[in-house]
Amino acid sequence: MAPMPDRLAKRVLVVGWDAADWKLIDPLLARGEMPHLARLIGNGCRADLASLDPKLSPLLWTSIATGKTADRHGVLNFIEPDPGTGTLRPSCSPTRRTKAIWNILTQRGLRTNVVSWYASHPGEPIRGAIVTNLFQEARPAKAGGPWAMADGAVHPASMVDAIAGARVHPSSISRAQLRALVPMIDSIPDTDRRLGLLRGQLAQAHSVQNAALHLLRSPDDAGESAAWDCTLVFNEAIDVVGHHFMQFHPPKMEHVSPKDFERFRHVMNGIYRVQDAMLGELLDAAGPDTTVVVLSDHGFHSDHLRPRVQADPDDEHAAMDATWHRPHGMLVMGGPGVRPGEAPQAPTLLDITPTILSLLGLPAGADMDGRVLHESLEAPLDAPATLPRIPSWDDVPGEAGLHPAELRVDPFEARDAMRQLADLGYVEESSGDQEAALAACERETKSNLGVVYMSTSRHHLAADVFRGLHGAWPDERRFAVNLANCLLVLGRPDEALPVLHALAEREPDSIESRLLLASALLARGDAPEAARTLEEAERASPDRIDVLCALGEACTRLERWDDAQRRLARAAAIDPHSPVVPHARALLELARRRWEPAAEAALDALDRRHRYPEAHYTLGAALAWLGDGPHAIQSFQVALSMRPGMVDAHLFLARLLAKRGDAAKGAEHAATARTLLATRPDPSRPHVEPLRGATEWGEAHGAPLPA
Repeated sequence: MAPMPDRLAKRVLVVGWDAADWKLIDPLLARGEMPHLARLIGNGCRADLASLDPKLSPLLWTSIATGKTADRHGVLNFIEPDPGTGTLRPSCSPTRRTKAIWNILTQRGLRTNVVSWYASHPGEPIRGAIVTNLFQEARPAKAGGPWAMADGAVHPASMVDAIAGARVHPSSISRAQLRALVPMIDSIPDTDRRLGLLRGQLAQAHSVQNAALHLLRSPDDAGESAAWDCTLVFNEAIDVVGHHFMQFHPPKMEHVSPKDFERFRHVMNGIYRVQDAMLGELLDAAGPDTTVVVLSDHGFHSDHLRPRVQADPDDEHAAMDATWHRPHGMLVMGGPGVRPGEAPQAPTLLDITPTILSLLGLPAGADMDGRVLHESLEAPLDAPATLPRIPSWDDVPGEAGLHPAELRVDPFEARDAMRQLADLGYVEESSGDQEAALAACERETKSNLGVVYMSTSRHHLAADVFRGLHGAWPDERRFAVNLANCLLVLGRPDEALPVLHALAEREPDSIESRLLLASALLARGDAPEAARTLEEAERASPDRIDVLCALGEACTRLERWDDAQRRLARAAAIDPHSPVVPHARALLELARRRWEPAAEAALDALDRRHRYPEAHYTLGAALAWLGDGPHAIQSFQVALSMRPGMVDAHLFLARLLAKRGDAAKGAEHAATARTLLATRPDPSRPHVEPLRGATEWGEAHGAPLPA
């Protein structure tokens, strides 16, 4: 193993707040209502944290703990088949196909505490302690009733009694505690189910907090207090409360009654204040020499972009509704080893584990999808060149606190094996209801896998997944939409059009169907018909930024500059944080031959979303027209690193490199472009380049395509 620089952190505390969002945090910070987070920011740094798709908590928090995307770590749903019973269970730790950070630290002799992390049950036999996400299951209806601890919920078993005693029953939550979230509680009958939901979430949060404080303060085997290297604590309260109460947050939504608005308008701010107070307790218990990371897996819509969804207090599936989730969560890092004020550049969930490993003096795995946020760490971790990596921690031998190999099985493969045994008569067949539930779980898991492929620019794999799902469930719009999207990205609009026409026939009023149909028409070069389709969508939904941006692009292609500008200005007013709007503006400026504004708008889009291959391409095109060849080449290379099949990036690079004297490299890109064009479903159809593309640039600058 390559030597690492000196360890920067004595210990690292990681606090996960599911769905925490700067849009709600910043006003609270400004009013002094989150003093502990403010103190941490003041001595450290903060940033938006880019999420992944699909934005489902078990997938995301496992990616955070492994530095790998969900297709690689294997946790792809909230639930999975139970190989032992043939029924369904919450996603479990044996399903994970790669080492989590607590396994890696165990392997290096470091001590880790893990509290309530998604998909951590049953607890693995690591060096340290695990209190799994199921330690509060089987809660009795009334306080004082028998409350057994689930098998495997606590490791080591010697801590079971202490953790059991740390659990808080909802009936123990007082009205005074509820008043912090619901100031008007005295006007609300105690039988209101929404108060019961809040009691349950506060009890859950306090149980997690009590377990975490117990582990932080527990002596090790030698009797030394708090001898740990890393502690990870997860709390879901902000997300679950958000799914039920964000509809009551100001400004008032149309469907919310004035009475309910006044009663519950303070809940969201209240749950953030509760979490901040708990953060203060964790910081005190961890001590001032602890490096602290606070993060969320995604954000949560809290303004005019909220969906019109009314969540019932008894709806146990509300937390699975990802329509509320924003693509950026929050990240704060502070303490020893962190450079105060040095915000990390475009961090993602995948960067957390590599960064923690570096803080603790260990190399990240080269097979991890994330990177070390070196720019926010103290010297000597001040440049990527100083950060050695090993090929893979999964290949490093030694005790890592993993479950035995016989327990680490793919639950769907195990289900298939159980089916075969049932066919042979060795085990009892599942009931019809069980089979239906298992089939639905398998379908959704496959769909999640397809979305993972889409979001990581592996559209050829995603297309295969959604082609199968669409064939089996042709009336399920998600599968049709995702298949069509993949085909469009792959440059196959003629294959997408039949799917979209069928979708439009089933859903003649669907805005999404019109958007996709317009995208296919644009891809075929039929901008007039695309514009007509989008104008119909705009009349039906005048304030949808996706419609406005698509219409802006269609108007741009038709050289209706004022119409395009007007649509994009309205989109920017609706969502000032969207990266799509400045990218559409960059395309408009590029079409108008205004190279510097085009480059500035593309950079604006990339500031908001770094992993945006289309924006990197557009920036490269603007820089090429400006005559900045070296930076244009760099932009196209970044675009191709994210999406290797971008024909037009290869075409630009071929001409740019040849013009700069690198004929051999230029010829390689030209050959790749020709191969991609020749392997299209209909290679006879003329290729439609983006605005001011490589062909036009080559002709204007005397740079023919290399042979």
